[in-house]
Amino acid sequence: MRLSRLVIVGLLLALLLPAVHAQGQVSPYTVTVPVNDTSEAQRDEAFGVALSQVLARTAGGQDLRSKPGYADALKGAPGIVQQYQYQRGTAGAGMSLQVTFDQGAVQRAIAQMGVAGTAGKPPVLLLVRDEDGSVLTKDALAPLAQTMVSRGYNAVLADPGKVAETPTVASADPEQIFNLARQYKTGLVLLGQLHGDSADWNLVSGGPQQRWSGTGTSGAALFTDAGNALADRLGKQLNVIGAGNIDGKLWVSGVNSAMDYANLLATLRADPMVRQVVTLSAQGDGMMLGMKTGLPLSALANNLAAGGRLLQADAHTGADASLRWVH
Repeated sequence: MRLSRLVIVGLLLALLLPAVHAQGQVSPYTVTVPVNDTSEAQRDEAFGVALSQVLARTAGGQDLRSKPGYADALKGAPGIVQQYQYQRGTAGAGMSLQVTFDQGAVQRAIAQMGVAGTAGKPPVLLLVRDEDGSVLTKDALAPLAQTMVSRGYNAVLADPGKVAETPTVASADPEQIFNLARQYKTGLVLLGQLHGDSADWNLVSGGPQQRWSGTGTSGAALFTDAGNALADRLGKQLNVIGAGNIDGKLWVSGVNSAMDYANLLATLRADPMVRQVVTLSAQGDGMMLGMKTGLPLSALANNLAAGGRLLQADAHTGADASLRWVH
């Protein structure tokens, strides 16, 4: 039987998945702050200011100033700087310092304050078109990416040279989203279309789509509003509080090999909200899984789909949620 072969071979495979780093990603651990000079005192002060912003970012925008250990963390900022670089502005705009902090050290500082960090959130792919249909570049989208990072979400930029068959705000075909998820390793996509001082947006989150329009007095204001709107929508969808042990059934299609099966189980078991996974049955390229989770299956499916390795699929008889395997 197909299921038996998948189970036996899958259990024998090493479940080691290669780490993938998307190009064009804006790191939440890097920040730029203004400085008056290059003295050590000014540099250390800037490190503290920069770390305060990074801590807020990685805590999902929470105000940490009252948390125990916050002041000590800022004092120790110079000790966790990974790299820094001075930058001079044009036309006498002054000097700034770009600082990158060690990711592990920042996450440990957040954890010691008793706050859950956001390092596990998948990045959001930005695919925004100008009025002439061209795809906006990193510099043009900087206000949008910076706003997202300040709210705890990383940004990945679409390659302008590979967008011929990609979705638009008006038309986002499931197969196009599937292909983007495979290419960019995320199930979160923000599609945008500019119209002068206004824009249309479509946030694709693991399959489901949320559309809205916005206006702004400037391009920066338009993008800032879009970044905040995106964070608000994703926060409501993904930040669901656990509700104890919940039993349910998850249907997953697109499992075409023993390697797919092994990687699927590894992905599910790596999620902290998944307590137990049991294979119940298989049919064609799909299988029914018995799940014991810390979230309702619908909420868990949203979180899994956001990661880009699974996407939302059509409902399946007997399942509480249905997903499609991507990677």
